[in-house]
Amino acid sequence: MTSSTIIEEITRLSEARLASIANFYFDFRDSSKQDVRCALSSLLTQLSIQSDACCDLLERLYKAHNTGSKEPSVDVLRECLNNMLTLQDQGPIFFVFDAIDECPNSKGTPSPRENVLKLIKWLSELHYSQLSICVTSRLQEADIEAVLLPLATYTVSLHDENGQKEDIIDYIKWFINSDPKTRKWRKEDKELVIEKLSERAEGM
Repeated sequence: MTSSTIIEEITRLSEARLASIANFYFDFRDSSKQDVRCALSSLLTQLSIQSDACCDLLERLYKAHNTGSKEPSVDVLRECLNNMLTLQDQGPIFFVFDAIDECPNSKGTPSPRENVLKLIKWLSELHYSQLSICVTSRLQEADIEAVLLPLATYTVSLHDENGQKEDIIDYIKWFINSDPKTRKWRKEDKELVIEKLSERAEGM
């Protein structure tokens, strides 16, 4: 089951008002989708859209920080999220962190990825019965596995799934041959890139 399928299934529950869902997709091409502050802000906003009580908490945070002119710290955002999760009479809540391997692991100490992993670890260790967390990664990265595997109650590896690999390879070929920049490359350069990326066509 891919992350898009998971999101589709949970969204059906949300649309029926049987659950709340907040998903965050990490994208190495977009700096606004690469760090823990962006992830927290997105989770808070999505929960607020689905709950009047959550919306009230976010509005209080907004007013407490000069109606948005003062940026809240990551700790304050995390506290607000915790307050939302502990509201009474809530149904199931699902968080999906998609493509966490696209979160940078090279700049800063701690790196953006380390901070995101700390957030997920913190959420998991809250042990809130109504909260379920799904994390996906295209690549099997040692730092991600070191943090998440001890926390996981269920894991799925698509690493050896031929159908999954074929889908990824097909997408790589399509992108290389349709993107305005890459389609201008020499044929041998395209083939080399497709070959190298296809070798990494694995997921966790």
